[in-house]
Amino acid sequence: MRKFNIRKVLDGLTAVSAVASASSAAQQQAAGNRETEIQETLQSEHFQLCKTVRHGFPYQPSALAFDPVQKILAIGTQTGALRLFGRPGVECYCQHDSGAAVIQLQFLINEGALVSALADDTLHLWNLRQKRPAILHSLKFNRERITFCHLPFQSKWLYVGTERGNIHIVNVESFTLSGYVIMWNKAIELSSKSHPGPVVHISDNPMDEGKLLIGFESGTVVLWDLKSKKADYRYTHDEAIHSVAWHHEGKQFICSHSDGTLTIWNVKSPTKPFQTITPHGKQLKDGKKPEPCKPILKVEYKTTRAGEPFIILSGGLSYDTVGRRPCLTVMHGKSTAVLEMDYSIVDFLTLCETPYPNDFQEPYAVVVLLEKDLVLIDLAQNGYPIFENPYPLTIHESPVTCCEYFADCPVDLIPALYSVGARQKRQGYSKKEWPISGGNWGLITQSYPEIIITGHADGSIKFWDASAITLQVLYKLKTAKVFEKSRNKDDRPSTDIVDEDPYAIQIISWCPESRMLCIAGVSAHVIIYRFSKQEVTTEVIPMLEVRLLYEINDVETPDGEQVPPVPTPGTGSNPQSIVPQSHPSTSSSSSDGLRDNVPCLKVKNSPLKQSPGYQIELVIQLVWVSGEPPQQITSLAVNSAYGLVVFGNCNGIAMVDYLQKTVLLNLGTIELYGSNDPYRREPRSPRKTRQPSGAGLCDINEGTVVPEDRCKSPTSAKMSRKLSLPTELKPDLDVKDNSFSRSRSSSVTSIDKESREAISALHFCETFTRKADTSPSPCLWVGTTLGTVLVIVLNLPPGGEQRLLQPVIVSPSGTILRLKGAILRMAFLDTTGSLVPPAHEPWREHNVPEDKDEKEKAKKRRPVSVSPSSSQEISENQYAVICSEKQAKVISLPSQNCIYKQNITETSFVLRGDIVSLSNSICLACFCANGHIMTFSLPSLRPLLDVYYLPLTNMRIARTFCFTNNGQALYLVSPTEIQRLTYSQETCENLQEMLGELFTPVETPEAPNRGFFKGLFGGGAQSLDREELFGESASGKASRSLAQHIPGPGGIEGVKGAASGVVGELARARLALDERGQKLGELEEKTAAMLYSADSFSKHAHEMMLKYKDKKWYQF
Repeated sequence: MRKFNIRKVLDGLTAVSAVASASSAAQQQAAGNRETEIQETLQSEHFQLCKTVRHGFPYQPSALAFDPVQKILAIGTQTGALRLFGRPGVECYCQHDSGAAVIQLQFLINEGALVSALADDTLHLWNLRQKRPAILHSLKFNRERITFCHLPFQSKWLYVGTERGNIHIVNVESFTLSGYVIMWNKAIELSSKSHPGPVVHISDNPMDEGKLLIGFESGTVVLWDLKSKKADYRYTHDEAIHSVAWHHEGKQFICSHSDGTLTIWNVKSPTKPFQTITPHGKQLKDGKKPEPCKPILKVEYKTTRAGEPFIILSGGLSYDTVGRRPCLTVMHGKSTAVLEMDYSIVDFLTLCETPYPNDFQEPYAVVVLLEKDLVLIDLAQNGYPIFENPYPLTIHESPVTCCEYFADCPVDLIPALYSVGARQKRQGYSKKEWPISGGNWGLITQSYPEIIITGHADGSIKFWDASAITLQVLYKLKTAKVFEKSRNKDDRPSTDIVDEDPYAIQIISWCPESRMLCIAGVSAHVIIYRFSKQEVTTEVIPMLEVRLLYEINDVETPDGEQVPPVPTPGTGSNPQSIVPQSHPSTSSSSSDGLRDNVPCLKVKNSPLKQSPGYQIELVIQLVWVSGEPPQQITSLAVNSAYGLVVFGNCNGIAMVDYLQKTVLLNLGTIELYGSNDPYRREPRSPRKTRQPSGAGLCDINEGTVVPEDRCKSPTSAKMSRKLSLPTELKPDLDVKDNSFSRSRSSSVTSIDKESREAISALHFCETFTRKADTSPSPCLWVGTTLGTVLVIVLNLPPGGEQRLLQPVIVSPSGTILRLKGAILRMAFLDTTGSLVPPAHEPWREHNVPEDKDEKEKAKKRRPVSVSPSSSQEISENQYAVICSEKQAKVISLPSQNCIYKQNITETSFVLRGDIVSLSNSICLACFCANGHIMTFSLPSLRPLLDVYYLPLTNMRIARTFCFTNNGQALYLVSPTEIQRLTYSQETCENLQEMLGELFTPVETPEAPNRGFFKGLFGGGAQSLDREELFGESASGKASRSLAQHIPGPGGIEGVKGAASGVVGELARARLALDERGQKLGELEEKTAAMLYSADSFSKHAHEMMLKYKDKKWYQF
């Protein structure tokens, strides 16, 4: 039976009108054309959108828990996210719908369940026995605020402490409240006149479950007898308490206080502490008290059979250690180790061999959750080394400024990057296995290699292996090491156009086949890298400076056909265009004292040792022109077959031959048009027209706050450029890059803005450049922010040695095409509708001298892997696919007829458009600023998918969203995390199999042996029948208004898709049914949905009946 998906039918209906308009236009233009013969195989049922996995460090973490038997770690965040980690490669992300901060997490040890307590006073029970964990029950407290929870090992009764100082008890099986309550006024001394404050700690005596230790914030600790319902002992201290921990024998406990002290108490001596320690206090003579220190936020007390106990604490440093980093202190016997952390400590946990609190704990590691990192310390080795973290948690090591995603890469790429990256690994880690080792991997159903490249604010670039929904760092490249670093701020050259992060990466252009890499940075610099497995020392770093300025002189602009080829100076109207020297310019100011001909950064003039991996081929810098800083680069492309790199900004375009190290083209955008310029532009000098930060950025950010200085001070370079920088890890700041540095034509109204037309897209290809062409030839297609596409012809010399001796000749072709909105992406199809990849050279090792045979091969190697159609008959044609911020067009070549056109959006604009392959076919995938993800067939541009996914809430999403082949996409969901998603139906269906399992059946370790004498004389652990105490028969029913029970969606095994969030109810039910192996059709699907709704209806009816029967509805 054919599977039927209602959601897609609805998608199809919504797109009908658009299809009609697109197809009618197509029919008029394509009448009699052969183009219509192309068979398109992609249909709307090939598409479905769902989130796959989230990688990276949990943003703004707030809580930590560990299951010592399952060996699973849980982290909660301030935005209600829950991240679960097992063995490397087993990760899971869930989200509380309310978005409230997670204040505490408690595992039901070895039960495959977890309780989360949130800042909105709700408790949730998560079922971890399914691949996508779901909430089974929730309990919302109405009158009291939750401050602390404690669930004893192998107990079903959860103690919940509140801000009022009371303790309630929850049955975690039914998620109902017991009638047993410990009221604060019963717990403290009757003579006490003040409230003891919120409950900050609850734990039972390890040796006697009937005794509960309650810590109040004010400094009072109470040992409560659960059976007799009264306090056995009260321990009072005049300093506020932050945490409490037991010795495993149950005779002593330790408290940490706000004055940096630890107090150890004997259970039966409540009058004064047995011992007071100030771990970081300076011991004063004359027996005086040590000076007060910062609060000790948490303490743990862990015993060992063989030696002294461990006391582990966070905080407590003396107040005079200003500027000192946060510390974890490990006290073991007489030794005290102070371990400095890079970020502030959120929480820590000591990992112990046993889950039983009444046995020797035998601690072996400490998990420290920091604000921006997760650290594991090995307690068993001298010096307490840290474990090497196998999770991909360093995405944000420096803020991510741009991102690219490549699926279906050459198979030898990942091993090559891994081998050069392996040499970069730090030494000195613990030699033990990573201790968080729970869960099982999913099935690998995707076999193609995937690579993610992230560019960062400090100029670094990271390559990640992203195959089969995992993530692992392969290699890190530091682009900043080619530049001289200023020692301090005063020493900084006055040429800086940015206040901070001058090396930040803005655009990455990478050719996976040839491994050529090109980056554009925020200081108007471009660096070209070649991959090599050999180490090399570069004596002089090859360098070019380009004077790219925007100026229209009164002289007549040369016609498109007659622009003189280069490298002769005087291209266009700019006689100073080429500075082909290998050293920085010496002329730092022009005759009128303005800064001139100097780049923003200074390239090192000493020899540079380059490790295996990416090595510098050429550094290109734009220079200051008559006191005007160079504008940031908005577009970049590199081609290994042609040996060319091209880049553009709001002033114009420059092309460089990186093999001959010469500037080939340096034109203002207007000069590209020649006499065909459709705009009437006034002659202007750059000083009058320069816009802050190029390309009309003031108009771009709908709904984002633009600081006043952004548009106020165009002459102050530092002020006007501030916002174009990658900023700290503040998530919502506008950070400009490739995908957002384009001014949309809808917002371009004045001639001033039109005259600042920026280059927004560049594409090298082998195609027809003019209508009269009979065969394809190498060319460059240039797209601008005003929706114009121009074609530049490339005349390349023969391969081999001739390529290095003869000049490349470039000239505008006169071909001009127009679209609505800034051009984003261009691609080419052959007559069969297959994608024509840009020509590329296969990778070879350049640092090894070639023998004669190799040289002969090189001569014959003239751009292989060019378009499939170039080898076909000359009469056959190609199709150009052009996507702008507003529309997409398919243009037949060489005739240049528009055969298909699709208006993608009228009210919004496209942020990212990619032409990608899926299911042995290709399509155009778009992400709009209004949150819609759309796909279109090629070449006919039929709408195939249109789903509202997420609105553009900040610039980070716009800057990092990208699609790639095989239905994969990603974006930076927070400053520290990458969210991956798929728009492929097949991947959605296989996702359940690919996900790892968190819960694995494991035997619970045996309880510690009580021993003969302890059993005989009544020693050892005392158990307690909690059911007898807390059950309804003994304690009655809790007040109905105290808390409200909410059944969760995870109660039915079928709704495992609930975490995906985007798919509708029917799709969720179908996902579950598929997983059970029941391939049902539409009827069964509806039945499942009806059963589900009937089930919930019967629950509600039952609740109503109880409500009116005995007024005890809240128990359900």
